[in-house]
Amino acid sequence: MASNKSKIGLTALTALVISSMIGSGIFSLPQNMAAVAGSQALLIGWLITGIGIIFLGLSFASLAKLRPHLDGGIYTYAREGFGDLMGFFSAWGYWLCTTVGIVGYLVVAFEAVGTFVDTPDAVIFGKGNTFASFVGASVIAWLVYALVARGIKQAAGVNLVATVVKVFPLLLFIGLAAYFFQPDIFIADWRGASIAAETVADNSIMSQVKNTMLITLWVFTGIEGAAVLSKHARKRLDVGRATVIGVVIALTLYVAITVLAQGVLPRAEIAAMSNPSMAGVLAHMVGGWGKVLISVCLIVSVLSSYLSWTLYATEIPHLGAKNGAFPASFLKFNRNEVPHKSLLFTTLTVQLCLFLVWQTGNSYEALLLISTSMILIPYFLIGAFLLKIAFTENLAPKYKLIGLMATAYALWIVYAAGVEYLLFSVLLYLPGVLLFLYSQRKHHGSWRFNGYEKAILLLLAVLAVPAVMQFVQSLSA
Repeated sequence: MASNKSKIGLTALTALVISSMIGSGIFSLPQNMAAVAGSQALLIGWLITGIGIIFLGLSFASLAKLRPHLDGGIYTYAREGFGDLMGFFSAWGYWLCTTVGIVGYLVVAFEAVGTFVDTPDAVIFGKGNTFASFVGASVIAWLVYALVARGIKQAAGVNLVATVVKVFPLLLFIGLAAYFFQPDIFIADWRGASIAAETVADNSIMSQVKNTMLITLWVFTGIEGAAVLSKHARKRLDVGRATVIGVVIALTLYVAITVLAQGVLPRAEIAAMSNPSMAGVLAHMVGGWGKVLISVCLIVSVLSSYLSWTLYATEIPHLGAKNGAFPASFLKFNRNEVPHKSLLFTTLTVQLCLFLVWQTGNSYEALLLISTSMILIPYFLIGAFLLKIAFTENLAPKYKLIGLMATAYALWIVYAAGVEYLLFSVLLYLPGVLLFLYSQRKHHGSWRFNGYEKAILLLLAVLAVPAVMQFVQSLSA
């Protein structure tokens, strides 16, 4: 257990959950959703997401109560329920999701800076993938490294202040959008009839709803924040409370912003906006200063989210090292009770990804594709673990219902994501297998797999063939 030196109270813990969920995605959400869904599908999509994400949040809260001795959430729950290999896959997938996600935060932050300083004749920051962006993002990455190395509690305190700063403009946007909202504009493109010609071949309501799923999943990534940092909570019950409070606040903000925006401007007009699209909608309502406000808010928001996600990305390899899933060096603490080697590993990986973004010219959207595809399995395993113990231990019906609904939502997300995303994630799990094999041999002196785990590895090897073929085809397209 962590000492009082690193304990986090309910308010700071809730702020971490909110901050990690409300990062960059919320500022692009009006355009992202308008591009794939009419008003009817938008409401259905949020209904499914709202129910599913609340039950996922309740799963974290329930497991924190039922298994108070398990610290770390994502990794430890999967390992406890399904063994070392699945625990590692959950940890690896989540670590990649958080690490690539925070690279995306830095990229989009400098893209926002570029809106103030770039001109057609002098592109300095571009889409966050220029040399100037690389240098600036690298500096921030190592400043955050230094801040986190000083202590988890101190970093959480800074995040609390930043969260308050970034939520205020969102509330201002919602208030103004409610004032300018016109029902006839909202229902004008009720079924999204014009979407097919713009973005997709199939504009059925079901297809539109499915297309909203990965978008809504991305903006809720971070729901697990309190569980990941559970050992730092002042009270164990605060883990569940922080998760549920954070989910309800974030869900309310997301639904209000997307629904009200489509009543301020026609769907097709929002869909054609450049991001952050909240800036364009607010500028329509109040003038140019609205765009400046949202751009500044975006920068503050992504930097605070970067901080909270760095805490999560640092914690997971450290926890995995205790059971031989990651190298033993990740177990070591510095004098501030921070797993320093794990933090350094994460920061060096961020630095490498920033270099690759600069060299390849990849944008924020490409990073989100990678990040979101890696969180699908970890979230599924959370609901499945609660469902497993609820039936094997014959717990109260409420736990069975929560586990069932969370698992069903996770399976729906996997279905909505489609084969392309799943094959893409297979490619990213393969390097993790090599790390797991190395760590297992170092920790135990040999590889230890049961029949079930051997079958999983065989399935992964089989899926690697179409995954590689798909990747090669995408490069030649």
